[in-house]
Amino acid sequence: MKQPRPKSTTRGFSRAATLMQPRIRHASEERGFAVTRLLTHWTEVVGEATAQIATPVNVSYGKGGMGATLTLLTTGAQAPMLEMQKEQIREKVNACYGYRAISRVRITQTAPTGFAEGRVAFTPAPKAKKTPSEAVQSTAKSLSDGIASDDLRAALAALGANVIHKQNS
Repeated sequence: MKQPRPKSTTRGFSRAATLMQPRIRHASEERGFAVTRLLTHWTEVVGEATAQIATPVNVSYGKGGMGATLTLLTTGAQAPMLEMQKEQIREKVNACYGYRAISRVRITQTAPTGFAEGRVAFTPAPKAKKTPSEAVQSTAKSLSDGIASDDLRAALAALGANVIHKQNS
């Protein structure tokens, strides 16, 4: 006797990840990335510091098929630092693959296909927060003394200190 099929709770909808998975796999395999985890989890694979200065561009296999070359894209200023880390990067990437898939790491400052495709995403340095001086903070605190609520008084004192500090700058 055949059991009835369980009723779906999705009502015909699919998750976006399952819809995009074949396309992502196809695009990454064209570039040589048989394991897409290397692309999607690049920061976890090589570490935060390395991931900020380099991105994987291509994995190319030699004629014999033994050992691939991983091409990393970086800026000119970071290339010497990355050059010294090649061996550690290769070990971490091979750990991601689960076997010795990568035998060489090549560093480039442009993508192997040309200038238009390979651009490094530059992230600006975080802005340094300027804190108001003690005199400015005490002035702002004295202006908010008449407020009954402690939270509101603290928020108004911080706002006042920032406004006064900005006006003096």
